[in-house]
Amino acid sequence: MNHDDTTADAVTGPGGTPPGPSPVGSRRLVDESDPAVGPELTEGSGPAVEPEFADGLDLNDRPDPAVAVLPPELAEAARSLFGERLDLAAAYAEVLATDGVLRGLIGPREAPRIWERHLLNCAALAERIPEGASVLDVGSGAGLPGLVLAIARPDLTVTLVEPLARRTSFLVEVVERLSLTKMVRVFRGRADEAATGSTGVGPFSAEIVTARAVAPLDRLSAWCLPLVVPGGRLLAMKGSSAGEEIAEHAEAVAKLGGGEPKVHHCGVGVIEPPATVVEIVRERVVNPPRVKSASKRTRGGRRRGR
Repeated sequence: MNHDDTTADAVTGPGGTPPGPSPVGSRRLVDESDPAVGPELTEGSGPAVEPEFADGLDLNDRPDPAVAVLPPELAEAARSLFGERLDLAAAYAEVLATDGVLRGLIGPREAPRIWERHLLNCAALAERIPEGASVLDVGSGAGLPGLVLAIARPDLTVTLVEPLARRTSFLVEVVERLSLTKMVRVFRGRADEAATGSTGVGPFSAEIVTARAVAPLDRLSAWCLPLVVPGGRLLAMKGSSAGEEIAEHAEAVAKLGGGEPKVHHCGVGVIEPPATVVEIVRERVVNPPRVKSASKRTRGGRRRGR
């Protein structure tokens, strides 16, 4: 997860964000009675976030959608993981391999490997998530693994937490394009801002918190465990060094209220290699985050504490 001082917090999701570049800074009110919605955009105003292209690229350099076609040798695994929503996964693969590359969220060399290295790998994580769970995806980037989980598991409610405006703009557009607005929302901000709440939005928590290629386990736990409800789990997608990370950071995780980290291999017999996931149960609350309240104004109109 990239902590960037240029970001601003906002939430969008169920409630009809218009297609095209998302006015992430604009805030609207929607009906919060739907349990799948939760907090939405609140009042305020801000400039629209225009698409930004990777260095040296423009609209004329849009990659060929053919690079995102599901390879025949992966078709069985894809059907196993996505079932009847395989067409939706294919639509997301095309967006990643075209607009995602054009806007610098996915490297050009990754486009032909979208299915193998990204979609199937992330979808395998779903086996560790109980039915009907709430999920927070920290440092979501282009939507990995959060959007993949939402596609593979329509029973989940997913919040994508991402601090960079250009990425949240992309995420909002994709959620709209894939018609996932009833189950997916986007929060622009850092993990600590999601945990404490900011400018009247949040605080957020979930039964499952996910992260992929975000940070070493000690820092990742410090950011993510405050977002996990007691008894819930952090699922961190890791590589071959997962065991070494656990040995190095298990003590730090325990101090943060986490249980003993365990390594799981997801997708065994379906994908090769299986996805490596470190699972940490939040066993106790340690130094709970202080929920922020709205700043009070002085008679002169300036906010206190600035």
